[in-house]
Amino acid sequence: MHNQHTLLLRLPTLPHHPFTTTNAKLYIKRRKHTGSRSSSIRRTNWIVPKKALSMHFTSLSAANDSSSNNNCPTSRNSNLNESTFLASLMPKSEIGADRFLHSHPHYDGRDALIAIFDSGVDPAAAGLQVTSDGKPKILDILDCTGSGDIDTSKVVKADADGCILGASGASLVINTSWKNPSSDWHVGYKLVYELFTENLTSRLKKERKKKWDEKNQERIAKAVKQLSDFDQEHIKVEDAKLKKVREDLQNRLDLLRKQSESYDDKGPAIDAVVWFDGEVWRVALDTQSLEDDPDCGKLSDFVPLTNYRTEKKYGIFSKLDACTYVVNVYNDGNVLSMVTDSSPHGTHVAGIAAAFHPEEPLLNGVAPGAQLISCKIGDSRLGSMETGTGLIRALIAAVEHKCDLINMSYGEPTSLPDYGRFVDLVNEAVNKHRLIFVSSAGNSGPALSTVGAPGGTSSNIIGVGAYVSPTMAAGAHCVVEPPFEGLEYTWSSRGPTADGDLGVSVSAPGCAVAPVPTWTLQRRMLMNGTSMASPSACGGIALLISAMKAEGIPVSPYSVRKALENTSIPIGDSPEDKLSTGQGLMQVDKCYEYIQQSHSQNIPSVQYEIIIKQSGKTNPSSRGIYLREANACRQPTEWMVQVDPKFHEDANKLEELAVFEECIELHSSDKKVVKAPEYLLLTHNGRTFNIVVDPTNLNDGLHYYEVYGIDCKAPWRGPLFRIPITITKPMAVTNRPPQVTFSRMLFQPGHVERKYVEVPHAASWVEATMNASSFDTARRFFVHTVQICPLQRPIARRNVITFSSPTAKSFTFRVVGGQTLELVIAQFWSSGIGSQEITSIDLEVVFHGIKVNQEEIVLDGSEAPIKIDAEALLASEKLAPVAILNKIRVPYRPIDAKISSLSSDRDKLPSGKQILALTLTYKIKLEDGAEIKPQIPFLNDRMYDTKFESQFYIISNSNKQVYSSGDVYPNSTKLPKGEYNLQLYLRHDNVQILEKMKQLVLFIERNLEEKEIIRLCFFSRPDGPLMENGSFKSSTLVPGIKEGFYLGPPTKDKLPKNSVQGSVLGGSISYGKLSFSGRGDGKDPEKHPVSHRVSYIIPPNQVDEDKGKKSSSSSKKISERLEQEVRDTKIKVLGGLKQENDEECLEWNELSASLRTEYPKHTPLLAKILEGLVSRSYMKDKFHHAEEVIDAANEVIDSIDKEELAKYFALKNYPEDEEEEKIKKKMESTRDQLAEALYQKGLALAEIESLKEVDKSLASDATEGAKQDLEKSDEQSKDDGVHPDLFLENFNELKKWVDVKCTKYGTLLVRNERRNQRLGTALKVLNDIIEDDKEPAKKKLYELKLCLVEEIGWTHFSTYEREWMLVRFPPSLPPF
Repeated sequence: MHNQHTLLLRLPTLPHHPFTTTNAKLYIKRRKHTGSRSSSIRRTNWIVPKKALSMHFTSLSAANDSSSNNNCPTSRNSNLNESTFLASLMPKSEIGADRFLHSHPHYDGRDALIAIFDSGVDPAAAGLQVTSDGKPKILDILDCTGSGDIDTSKVVKADADGCILGASGASLVINTSWKNPSSDWHVGYKLVYELFTENLTSRLKKERKKKWDEKNQERIAKAVKQLSDFDQEHIKVEDAKLKKVREDLQNRLDLLRKQSESYDDKGPAIDAVVWFDGEVWRVALDTQSLEDDPDCGKLSDFVPLTNYRTEKKYGIFSKLDACTYVVNVYNDGNVLSMVTDSSPHGTHVAGIAAAFHPEEPLLNGVAPGAQLISCKIGDSRLGSMETGTGLIRALIAAVEHKCDLINMSYGEPTSLPDYGRFVDLVNEAVNKHRLIFVSSAGNSGPALSTVGAPGGTSSNIIGVGAYVSPTMAAGAHCVVEPPFEGLEYTWSSRGPTADGDLGVSVSAPGCAVAPVPTWTLQRRMLMNGTSMASPSACGGIALLISAMKAEGIPVSPYSVRKALENTSIPIGDSPEDKLSTGQGLMQVDKCYEYIQQSHSQNIPSVQYEIIIKQSGKTNPSSRGIYLREANACRQPTEWMVQVDPKFHEDANKLEELAVFEECIELHSSDKKVVKAPEYLLLTHNGRTFNIVVDPTNLNDGLHYYEVYGIDCKAPWRGPLFRIPITITKPMAVTNRPPQVTFSRMLFQPGHVERKYVEVPHAASWVEATMNASSFDTARRFFVHTVQICPLQRPIARRNVITFSSPTAKSFTFRVVGGQTLELVIAQFWSSGIGSQEITSIDLEVVFHGIKVNQEEIVLDGSEAPIKIDAEALLASEKLAPVAILNKIRVPYRPIDAKISSLSSDRDKLPSGKQILALTLTYKIKLEDGAEIKPQIPFLNDRMYDTKFESQFYIISNSNKQVYSSGDVYPNSTKLPKGEYNLQLYLRHDNVQILEKMKQLVLFIERNLEEKEIIRLCFFSRPDGPLMENGSFKSSTLVPGIKEGFYLGPPTKDKLPKNSVQGSVLGGSISYGKLSFSGRGDGKDPEKHPVSHRVSYIIPPNQVDEDKGKKSSSSSKKISERLEQEVRDTKIKVLGGLKQENDEECLEWNELSASLRTEYPKHTPLLAKILEGLVSRSYMKDKFHHAEEVIDAANEVIDSIDKEELAKYFALKNYPEDEEEEKIKKKMESTRDQLAEALYQKGLALAEIESLKEVDKSLASDATEGAKQDLEKSDEQSKDDGVHPDLFLENFNELKKWVDVKCTKYGTLLVRNERRNQRLGTALKVLNDIIEDDKEPAKKKLYELKLCLVEEIGWTHFSTYEREWMLVRFPPSLPPF
């Protein structure tokens, strides 16, 4: 789910130590991965001889002696010393890594290369510089998401002074020593906060705000003094000019104070320059905007970087942020990738796998000799969530670098296990390129079937659960009293998958104190989760690969996984524990012995693919048998099992495939329940056999069995394949009213109780009461419910309930009738530790339900109501229907669709296929500000279980200012009124698929404001909506008796304004009333555990009754009307002409001159000519153009009888007939044309004055008329700085006709105040104009604001505005 993207848990405080912090936090990506199961390592794994196991435990027991630094992973050791404490912070003994390294010190990961698919790795973090044998630790660092991409396609040349104009507009000095044979400099820029994490940005904002406030306070103090000095000098101010001077001083003070309150730091921009030095692409940055010292951060002082892979060099933006970055250049210098991490998660994961601390070896990662590549899949634009683009590019990079291992500590729930485009590409990487893929199983436990994709649901990925040992609990978690035995974390996800696969492969330590990025301002941090277990396992496998390569043993993901699973130590006493822990706690040393023996006996590298189908049914195939529903447990079932040996693609067909033959002995873990053949002869082409599962004699609850195959000739190999069989036999609810009670369930830390109930067919919600007693200190429980329905994600509800004292707590949740409900109560593994009290829990579960004839209701836009039949089949229920419409969805089709081929640098699949991109553009118009969410029903809410590669969208306005971006889980974004572009970016290598999506429908969903929400009415009669009688409120439903009522459509006057035909109003409807108090007032159906969707299709708008009526006959003759039509058409043609080059301007001038001659005093024509001149973007001489505007404006002004116009508006005119209404409209239009002419003339006069001040020589190029105006202006200048009468006369004339403070004409008022050096007043007026303007920001207004701020001398203010200019008016949209 989208709201599960980031899980942040506060962890216990670590003791004071140089590498610890007091507020360590856990960052876990995108999805909730949590679960629990009380477990211990007591069960003997059948493949390990008891003597060996006894010796293993003996050595571990001895390791607990104070003379040893090793820790037993299974039994409690409460006497920690400094060494054992440090070792517990980076657990290795639990998986046998310390024993393996003690025996093989040089097989510490050397020659093993791990790709870290995560949020990015900081190369400056502790322990991530070199390997144990002195090689570079990180070979490459990539941002696979594109979130750090900078468009550097713009190419500039240096001027004679060696300067170039940066993309941000800054002038940059090139270092003369830089080699650039082509003299081409690619430029781009980036807002630096876009590269930083939310936490780092928050810290920087606080520090920058503090400095800004100091500077602003200095300016405020100076403004206060100036105002005070003025008041002392002028005790009584009566002169108008002095009043304006004082007003200006007061405005300056007010502006500074207001700016302090409205300060919103968008961050500085950094300029980037890219060039080819003849050998490699080089990059230099200008980071002066980040530095307090103006001499720091200059471009010319930058030591150029190149792609990290080439020179292994990185940079730090500034001492303030302490953020490390690397660069990579793509697409022939047109794209610069700035790589930073999107959270500390990735660095922490990398540290667990492979950190090397020569000064603190106990804190080494599991494989300190291994090398890494960092593939950032967590997109910084999305708060570190993964994207399809990031995942695919990461796989491409892992194959290109010939990695041995991939670790991915990301994931989320899925509706289809082992399915999707990413899974397909992973299968190719594993089968063809022999990559070993390790991933976290998830943190969504303790209920079953909570493993996440891809780690827990994909056959070719090793899914890892999270284990905690007593030593880890005592050391890393600092608990008062650690558990006596190791156990799976409560929140670790459980199997099986929806298709019956085990889900969790193995378990590994799920917490560590590991390195974190330098920007966190600490060296290490404690995190826990399956995100930590996965790199622990991955590091252990890296040790194995190191040994295999050193000893010439071929590395195969098939053989390594088999060895890993068949040598793990089981956790827990029962077979069902496998669903929590997989095959158990991995053991590196035993795994290596297994691999050595397999190699010595030439055991082939084979994966045994299991495909299962139920006999007599055409259901989709599965990878295991999962009997979850009651019907499946009432009779025996027969299953057909297909076993297919799978070799790597490069296997020799003659020497490996043709000769492959194995005699396999089949075993059932319980022959009373699962019957299978005894033997199987397996060849390369596979073999089919049947098994029978008989659950009829089982007790209610959870049962787990296996059918596994043993090599008759080499039984030491253990199971070659396993067929997992999970049975959850639910208890039936037979009493009425339907309820079940579970009494005196006893809990200790980590204990899990699972109850399975067959939900009555007519039930739709549960009301439960949980009573806790017999305990002292506070207790924390997970209450987790799960139901599984076909082709959708598990319906899960997981709450944390804390009891501080014995009491009862009630809760309610939705259920699906007829489906098995798993109800799990688990005491958190560390809750109640140190207490001897056992908590007693009583749970009462009462089922409720109201059955209706149609759950989802669609009102078709007509006046007809919808009839609803309701009945209660279980017990009497209170029927109290409530329905609201609180959303509106507007459909859009794209206005543009473009398919393009992407760069082969990072978007070419290992198969050689080139990835293509489809960019769809949608135009969105909002009549009012609103919070919107874009939705693409075909694509949304599916990350891994989709055959489409990637999607990403950007919402921007006409200025290219980006307001929002998102992926498969769209975000709600608040947008002001206006028009927007939404660009949707889709990737795939199949052009035919992209072609089919060119007309993809997108919905914009908006939440209605409180006053707009429509409450629908219910009626007892079909005529109720029109007759407004017979309303239906509530009644009591008696089992067996249906009750009917009607849901009426909304009245047309209640529809949201500006509703578009075809839009859909959406909301919810609920029927039952909860018995619990405190559940609201029953007016919001969405607060009910069971609510259904209700929709209303907006019909065509009401026909305007006045539309189509003929107007009164005109008194004009047909010839006169025809002449007017011809004239107006000519004017329209003139207005439509372009003026983008000399030829077009000449055509426009000729036509305008011809029309001016033909209609010399026609004001609309003259106004259109003025409009054309003003809108002209192509001009060679600004001075001459301004003079042309003045002349055109004068023609408009002279064509209007101002005296007649003034007389008309002096009288109050209330039109009484159509003719008078026409006169009024004509006079208003004339007034507007006059005001516009005066306004444009004023702007042109101000422009001429400005040009003259910049360079008086421009006057010599102007026309004679303009010269005379300027000479007149000079003669009339006053000593007090007031500008000449020409501008002032025009301005005063404008004031007669319009309010010059309004948005449209206020700019001229700003110019007037600026000419009189009242800059504070000018700035205030300009701010008011900007705030009142409802249209998208106008660049000219903000440029004027920046000029005013700079003229006043507020440097801190101007820096702030300059940073905002790049936010409001970026030169282009950012790359996807």
